[in-house]
Order: sequence, then structure tokens, then C-alpha cells
Amino acid sequence: MRKLLAVLLVLLMVFSFSSCSKEEKAEATSTTSTGTEVEASKEEVKDALKLGMVTDSGTIDDRSFNQGTWEGVARAAEELGLECTYLRPSGTTTTDYLTAISDLYDQGYRFIACPGYLFAEAVAQAQQMYEDLMIIIIDDALAAGIGDNTVAITFRENEAGFLAGIATALKLSEGEVGFVGGLEIPSVQKFNWGFQQGVTYANENLGTNVTMNANNFVYSGSFADLALGQQLATAMYDAGVDAIFAAAGGTGVGVINEAKNRRLSGEDVWAIGVDVDQYSVGDMGNGESCILTSAMKDVAGVAYDQATAAANGTYEGGRHIELGIAEDRAGIPATNPNLTPEIEAQVAEVVKLIKAGTVTVQATGDGLIK
Repeated sequence: MRKLLAVLLVLLMVFSFSSCSKEEKAEATSTTSTGTEVEASKEEVKDALKLGMVTDSGTIDDRSFNQGTWEGVARAAEELGLECTYLRPSGTTTTDYLTAISDLYDQGYRFIACPGYLFAEAVAQAQQMYEDLMIIIIDDALAAGIGDNTVAITFRENEAGFLAGIATALKLSEGEVGFVGGLEIPSVQKFNWGFQQGVTYANENLGTNVTMNANNFVYSGSFADLALGQQLATAMYDAGVDAIFAAAGGTGVGVINEAKNRRLSGEDVWAIGVDVDQYSVGDMGNGESCILTSAMKDVAGVAYDQATAAANGTYEGGRHIELGIAEDRAGIPATNPNLTPEIEAQVAEVVKLIKAGTVTVQATGDGLIK
């Protein structure tokens, strides 16, 4: 299993999808690994378990939350010689999600990953409908009740956002920052609130002078509207914002694209990525990227861990797992060519303070731009 090195770990994983099929809407078609040497125990697991995922709004190539989750499931399938597939629902209602879960179940999938807050009601129903289904939901704690066959996983996104805010303030030294979120849901809000606290911390403790204007902290209402993301970024950059934290999935890619275009035309603006290291998303084709840093949470790792546990017989349902800096599951990339070693060292010192309990990051919007 991949070892996570402190909070500043770059999640470098190479995934092969040869054993995993990809289904956009209706029926899922899976293939099985054709390796010539498979241990007997793996043969038994392969016969007993198929790994599935249902996407949230967006797709498994959104280079963000869906993709990270899918990569974790696919990695487990590849390593264990299992079948895996995903379904993209026809919409984003509880009925749409539950239908997709049911379709996978009917096709023999007994492990299903559901990435996103909007799955809460569908998972709550599915865990009762299918008692032999091992199901995980990422980004919701299932306040209504976690079934014995369910694992609910949440992250302290505020901590990852905090580090991104510090790194951004140190990079800019002075200037202005903004934020584009997707849906106004807890996981996205915590990224926002943590980012603001990080900028403030740097201003008060590390000698920076970075401003935040409420007009430039917005929620787009979508995780899949690239054009809207670019439009919002255009307005902010035109208003003098120097760096935008884009916590909006595919909509955020629109923000990144606008930052990319402007840097290519000579403007000194930046984007901050989310969920995974989005440095490559900001690749400008000249060996450089417009991504200053990324506020990351290890969605790929938790999906991999739970899928592997399901296959190995060590899956433990009926619980909520919350992860953050202390568990080395949230933070920013260990390295980024756009940050100096000095900035990275300063952020690493703050990580130590958070782990020691000397610095805490609030998970609410009290006193912040909401």
C-alpha cells in the first residue's frame, strides 16, 4: 500500500486500466485481467468480488475528484486482478444515483465507491436495500445513520486549504486572491474557509500583505461547467485578482485555462488547484504551469484502501473516517517548480505546528467570507 509522507506528499501513482471497463450511462461492460500468473487467493477473490464506482457530476477524466476516486478503485483492481467498472448516472438526483448503484449491484458488483456529498440519500437507501454490498461514500458522514456495510469518509479540507493559502500568500508576497467553488456544500466551503485562514495567517505571521475581497469569493453552482469557470476567472483577473483558488471540479478547469491563457500572454496571474495535484492541468506547453500549488485530499488513496480491504476480507463497515493533516491525508504537493524551497520549508513548519496542536484551523465560516 502506498505510504503517505507527511502532508506535503505528491501522490504519484501510475494506473493501468487494462482490467477496467468504462461505461458512460446505461449498462456497464467489464473485462477481466488476463495476467498469466495469478495466485490462487486472487482467483478466489476475482470470482467473488467486482469493484464499481458511480461518478458524481462530472466524469472520471475531470482531473479532479471523480478521477482521483476512480484511479484508486482502478489501481486496486489492477493489482488484485479484479474486474472493475464505473457508471455515469443520467443526472444528479437521488433517483439517478440510486439507479446507477442498483445497476452495478444487479451486474454483480459488491463494492461500490460513491464520491460526493450528493450521494448521501442514495447511499442511505442502498445500504438498506443491499445488505451484502460494501459501499463507501466520500465527503459525507451520513448523519442519518451509517449502515453496517458502509464506510463514510470525510476530509478536513480546511487544513489543505489553509496550507494552500499560506503558500499562495508567500508566493505573491502582496496582491489579491479570489476563490471559485463548485456547489456550496461543506467540503467545498471548508476549502474556502481554510484558504482564507491560511492567507490571514501568512499576513499576520510571515510578513505577507495579501488582500481578499468578498466579491471575488463565489460559488458557481456547478462542478462541470468549464465555460462558466473561465468566465468567472476572467472577471476576477480583470478586477485585479492575482491568484484564484478553484475548488470546482471541471468548472475549476475553466479557471485554470484562463490563468494559463493569461500567463502565456505575459500576465503574472496564477490558479490554485484542488483535490489532486493539478500541476499538469495547468501545463502551458512550454515546460511551465499556471498552477501555483494545489489543496489536496487523498481521495485516490482512500478509495484504493477500501477497495483493497473489501477484496482482502478486512473491510470494516459501520463507521465514519475523518482524515486530514494528522493522518497525512491532506495538504499540498511536496514540490512545485512555482514555489521556492524556502516557501516549501515555511509551509512544512506550519504542518508541524498543526500536528502538534499549536495551530488549529477552524472548519466553519465564522468571521470569514462565506
